[in-house]
Amino acid sequence: MTVPQLSRLSWYARRAARMSPAEAAWRAHDQARQLAWSRRQIGRDQLPAAASPSAGERRFTAILPGGQAARVPDGARAAVLAAADRLMRGEWEVLGVTRTDLVTPDWFRDPVTGRRSSPDRYAFRINHRSEEQVGNVKQVWEISRLQHLTLLATAWFLTREDPYGQRVADQLRSWYEANPFLSGVHWTSGIEVGIRLISLTWIRRLLDGWPGVVELFEDDELAVRQIRWHQQYLEGFRSRGSSANNHVIAEAAGQLVASCAFGWFPESETWRRASARLLEHELLRNTFPSGIGRELASDYQSFVAELGLLAAVEAEVAGHPLSAAAWQRLCAMADSAAALVDERLRPPRQGDGDDGRAVLLDGPVPGGGWPALLALGEALFGRLDWWPRVTADTASTLIGGLAGAPRDIPGRPQQRPSRFPDAGVTLLRTDSGPAPEIWCRLDGGPHGFLSIAAHAHADAMSVEVRYGGVDVLADPGTYCYHGEPAWRSYFRSTIAHNTIELNGQNQSGDGGPFLWLRHANGHEIGVVDTGESAEWTADHDGYLSLRPPARHRRSVRLDRAARRITITDQIDGGDYDVRVAFHLGPDVQAELDGHHAVLRWPAAAAPGEARLELPPQLRWSLHRGETDPILGWYSPGLGQRVPAFTLLGRGRCTPSASFVTRIGFLGAGKTEKRS
Repeated sequence: MTVPQLSRLSWYARRAARMSPAEAAWRAHDQARQLAWSRRQIGRDQLPAAASPSAGERRFTAILPGGQAARVPDGARAAVLAAADRLMRGEWEVLGVTRTDLVTPDWFRDPVTGRRSSPDRYAFRINHRSEEQVGNVKQVWEISRLQHLTLLATAWFLTREDPYGQRVADQLRSWYEANPFLSGVHWTSGIEVGIRLISLTWIRRLLDGWPGVVELFEDDELAVRQIRWHQQYLEGFRSRGSSANNHVIAEAAGQLVASCAFGWFPESETWRRASARLLEHELLRNTFPSGIGRELASDYQSFVAELGLLAAVEAEVAGHPLSAAAWQRLCAMADSAAALVDERLRPPRQGDGDDGRAVLLDGPVPGGGWPALLALGEALFGRLDWWPRVTADTASTLIGGLAGAPRDIPGRPQQRPSRFPDAGVTLLRTDSGPAPEIWCRLDGGPHGFLSIAAHAHADAMSVEVRYGGVDVLADPGTYCYHGEPAWRSYFRSTIAHNTIELNGQNQSGDGGPFLWLRHANGHEIGVVDTGESAEWTADHDGYLSLRPPARHRRSVRLDRAARRITITDQIDGGDYDVRVAFHLGPDVQAELDGHHAVLRWPAAAAPGEARLELPPQLRWSLHRGETDPILGWYSPGLGQRVPAFTLLGRGRCTPSASFVTRIGFLGAGKTEKRS
């Protein structure tokens, strides 16, 4: 047996150990169903029979109210058309890779590795985690979400210019023909199927009025088959147990949206009822009452909220509204998002992120998911007085127009929250004023969601600090999911975060790219805020497995008047090798002299300078862009990494040792704020 085969078997054994007996039984049943469904695979040379119901009985009625195109703000309209014109030339950025082949895309080729997966192979015989079989599967899947086509359809909706509509039609037909039921890699993941259904719904809605739209959807037997196949897939296979994270939300939302909008099939009512129940249950299960996502991964919090809001609006328009509890939780997600962002509307960078969107109706903007969520939340619920000001975009205008008047949700917070105790998330920040905001996020909660905590990082007690929205002490981000295990491991590790590592170990036990075997859970001890200053204290249990057991306690104090942050770390236990890392944002330059460092970011959006006093008991060194070992990197988004400075302290700690770090910000020049 080869080393890769042994490695895969070892991973499967570790993964199985995280399953309950019920989940293991379900997975065995799922495997049997996958085997049985091989008889249902459709080949590319098999033309579909006439779909049911007949073409004359199919009607698409879930259209936008009149006059919506004129309501789209000029800036949003210009951004859509600029992005659409790039797409018409075949140009698009996909997870950090600039593509120029999207006039006639190859749906199976990975542009990163050049590998092309088999379009004819039965889907459940494809290992989509294998780079040898499919290349970088995120790159391959991303285009088949068809979100570049929702953007082109939006361009047609805004301009009524035929080339946009014709390009959408050409590529949709190409996708339909290349991807018959259960053939190829695009039928291997339910989240992809669910998102694709949302895209198809919005493409049909936006192209309503285009002369070829009925021929492209209602009168096209293959298109109707595809819409039904997608829903049959989601009825037969869904994420469960330790995998029921954002994937199950996407699956339920996609089925609910499609069964409401394309209610053409004998099963449509059954699908609608089942998906609505599933979505409501999983929204409450996947989200803390405060609105913070239980995955504790900022990108996925926005993604889940957007999926839930889209599906809730679709059900409302179809006359089958979700429960008051589901709407309340969706509103809490929007309110918590408004509370978490910094003064430039940037969210935390906690946990994994892949820039995923539920639907794309606007020109892509780096980090644009959270401002888009806030704009949508304002359209659907109305803004509270403490919310940051956001600008309406195309999506919030059109989805809000579809929904009608904002929904009144009782019990919303009347002041901006700074603590979310159920999630262990706390913000210390200075008040708004002429000086750039000091924004500090603290992690004192659970490790992640479910037994594998797939999208969590080993970041307990980590601190993230920004000055005027500029990363100073930075969370490193994600960089990659597949194909580069050393990089995946680093970006999830304890040493890649602004916290303490003992005896060279992660706080949580890493079992694979999306698998944690042991979870470090934080416990917030308290927050005291006097106005002049605010202090947070928490600890975590991730080092209780050491011998002797250790506990890491951290206090972080923000002195608002002095514009200074003090971090005090205490290790209770025995003697350990200790490493303390402080990772700087890519705009920050650093000079180290002993245990003092000068930080400057003159070219950033909010220029500034800080002095860092580091614990003198440790030996400090400066690192940037190193690969052996990996250290000194920052990921702006999935598929991207750039060098950034890291300050690393090494030494030994004795029982009840404490380490004190102070960062003082110098100068208080004004920064341009969003209004």
